Amino acid sequence: MAAPALVALAHGSRDPQSAATINALIAEVRALRPDLRIEAAFLDHSRPRFQAVVDKLVKAGHDEIVVVPLLLTEAFHARVDVPSVIAEATARHSGLRIHTSEILGLESVFLQVLDERLRASLKAARVRELDALVLAAAGSSDSLANQSVARLARIWGAHHKLPVVAAYASAAPPATGEAVRAFRAEGRRHIAVGMLFLAPGQLPDRAKELALEAGAVAVSDPMGAHPEVARTILARYAVGAVELVPV
Repeated sequence: MAAPALVALAHGSRDPQSAATINALIAEVRALRPDLRIEAAFLDHSRPRFQAVVDKLVKAGHDEIVVVPLLLTEAFHARVDVPSVIAEATARHSGLRIHTSEILGLESVFLQVLDERLRASLKAARVRELDALVLAAAGSSDSLANQSVARLARIWGAHHKLPVVAAYASAAPPATGEAVRAFRAEGRRHIAVGMLFLAPGQLPDRAKELALEAGAVAVSDPMGAHPEVARTILARYAVGAVELVPV
């Protein structure tokens, strides 16, 4: 019996670098599991769209799919958009079984990825000391989603023994610039920003711009096509594939 196909479902962005980064990440996933049929798909802005990918898989003979939402928090896209496109796909294809895994989420291992990305930015900026950190995320009108980012920020700060605050690119305060200025008002001058984003796009670009304008000494790149992120996608897939096995 063939293993279910894996569809990694990202939100999508008008920035072409975003889709390129997601595709590079999925190439990492394929390298880890060359035996699986693995596809990237997008909810909006980028192509291929989810329904087109499902159509292609069904045409190729796949009747089981595990969808792994490439979302970091349980906000609107996870609660509304993803279930909506899944329902549409199953309605259009009789006999197709789709299981949606847990979202990618905020795994503690992602802090290692953030550290790696931030070290590269600090080296490029020739910064050797830090006295505060800002963890920048997309932000949501869902307070629980924002609280999950704040919890991860506290873990990150405790690991480095530095004060840290979570900042958001939309929907919730503080913005990255505000967070940096607040630390500078306390007399701190070496403030770095870790970008809790999967890929480039308008939100992370704006968050970076505001942070640098406010005086941040370095801003990391998004997590991108990192092996730890790829392994997390496969871990979500593995649980989802088991859920499709008849009892």
